[in-house]
This record gives sequence, structure tokens and C-alpha cells, in this order.
Amino acid sequence: MEVRYATAPDQVPGMTTDRLRSRFLAEDLFVPGEIRLVYSHEDRIIVGGAAPGDAPLDLPCPDALRAEYFLERRELGVVNLGEPGVVTVDGEEHPLGTKECLYVGMGSRAVSFSGGAFYLVSTPAHAGHPTVRAGLPDAEPVRLGSQEGSNDRTIYKYIHAKGIQSCQLVLGVTVLEPGSMWNTMPCHTHERRTEVYLYFDVPPDARVVHLMGRPDETRNLIVADRQAVISPPWSVHCGFGTRNYAFVWAMGGENQAYDDMEQVAIGEMR
Repeated sequence: MEVRYATAPDQVPGMTTDRLRSRFLAEDLFVPGEIRLVYSHEDRIIVGGAAPGDAPLDLPCPDALRAEYFLERRELGVVNLGEPGVVTVDGEEHPLGTKECLYVGMGSRAVSFSGGAFYLVSTPAHAGHPTVRAGLPDAEPVRLGSQEGSNDRTIYKYIHAKGIQSCQLVLGVTVLEPGSMWNTMPCHTHERRTEVYLYFDVPPDARVVHLMGRPDETRNLIVADRQAVISPPWSVHCGFGTRNYAFVWAMGGENQAYDDMEQVAIGEMR
């Protein structure tokens, strides 16, 4: 598990492209036969990828957690980005299709993955909640944007205050319609939470230009398929693709209010 420390906004202007990518972009989460994790000191959120291949993979408990097992003091959100697979939690199997979600509560001791390609997001927890599976039909869909604005998209809320219950984790999937490439515009910041975008369904010859940084001093990251951007509370998070795509958004921090955000007018961005 890679550990990354928090970054202040005044550190960003002098960073090179490589430095920006090393601090905010998780590039190699999905390696066949491995589970890879990135621990960020931004709200102590962990993101990772599990690519089981032919053999099941067990969720490890890295030494940096100083825990007996991974979910001793944490909760976990799982989204399957690949072919149908299975997540086994304390001996109980939970089949997951593409874009389906599984919430695993604090106190679950043994978690393993078979088939599929699983994106993992974990936040600290103070209480246990039931393990719950959900597919797109179970999520709360919100249609936003327009074809004219190149941002016609559907937001599927999985883990949130009115959906799957958690301690602090909030998670969902956004799917852009063909011909739409902008996400989250106008953009916003979250002063009380860290948010992570994991882009997927991005073809090999396509990319997403992700904007980050303070609204009046933005920087960009060029993002490929199944790569994640960690957005601190002070940073905007939005992007434009060379074609339509999907992404998993996940938040952890002070509260679970989906609309707790500071909106940024397009004309204010620089």
C-alpha cells in the first residue's frame, strides 16, 4: 500500500507535471493478480483496485493500518468495473455485475474477490453497518446537464444518506451519454470532504483532461482508463473527455450531505 501525505494549495503552483501526478493521480491500481492500495492522508481515504484474474484475491491488512484486519476500524465500498464477479464477505458470496456496488461495513473480517475488476474505496468508521449490494436499478438516479452543454449525464447514488447506510462514505457512479464529454460543470469544492474520481470506460486511445486546484488557479491531469484522481477539500474536480465515459465518485469527511458544496461559477475559473 502506497501512503501519500496531504498537500496544501500553495504547494501546487510550483509543481511539475510529474509531481502533480505523483501526488494526486493513482495510475496503476489494476494489475492482474494483485490488489493495489493508495492511502491518502486527505481524510484518511483509501482507494484501490483488485484484479483477481484466474485466482481469488484476499483483501490484505497493510502494516500501516496498525489493525488486526482491514475493516477493524474502516468501511468499504466496492464497484465492479469488469465482467461479472463475486465478493465474499465472511463466507457469504455477493455476485456483482458491471457497475454494481457492494458496501461492506466495519467489523467484517474476511473479504475476497473473484473474477471481475473491483474498484475499492475505504474510509474510517466508528460503527458497523450491514453489508448491502445494489445495482443501477436500485440506485437513486439524477439526470443532469444537456446535449447542448456536452454534459448530458446520469448520476447513480449508491451509498448516501437516503440509500445504502454508512458512517461517512458516500459513493456513486456517473455515466455520460454519447456526445457528452464534460462532467461536473459548473464545478465545486467540498470544504468538509475529500472526493475521488475513478474514470472508467475510457477507450485506450481516449483520455480525460481533469481540472484540479483552486478555482482561480487550476491545473490539469491527463487521465486514462481506470485511473483515480484524489481531490482535497480545497480543489475543484471536473473534466472533459475526448469522448464519453463513466466515473465512480466517492467522498469521505465531515458529513454525508450530497449537496454540501461550494459552487464555482464558470466565469470565476482561471
